[in-house]
Amino acid sequence: MRLRRTGAKKQPRYRVVIAEARTPRDGAFIDSIGYYDPLTEPLTVKIDRDKALGWLSKGAQPSDTVVRLLKRAGITPADGSAKGVADGVGTDAE
Repeated sequence: MRLRRTGAKKQPRYRVVIAEARTPRDGAFIDSIGYYDPLTEPLTVKIDRDKALGWLSKGAQPSDTVVRLLKRAGITPADGSAKGVADGVGTDAE
């Protein structure tokens, strides 16, 4: 999950998309789940809750910025692993 930039020069708008890690920032994507407009006051964040939770449950890993936008939109995964890291994975706890 990451942002895809749209909009004119010096007027950025972003779409929250599902894309493979190897694709360019504005390249091909699998699914669009919402948008973000940083120029409005207050910021405009619209994300489809069902699609976001569905992709998170399938293992999609959101970027740091997308994690912040999900929190702003009130969307948090049920297990609390917003960065896609399962409990105990990558730790020395045994």
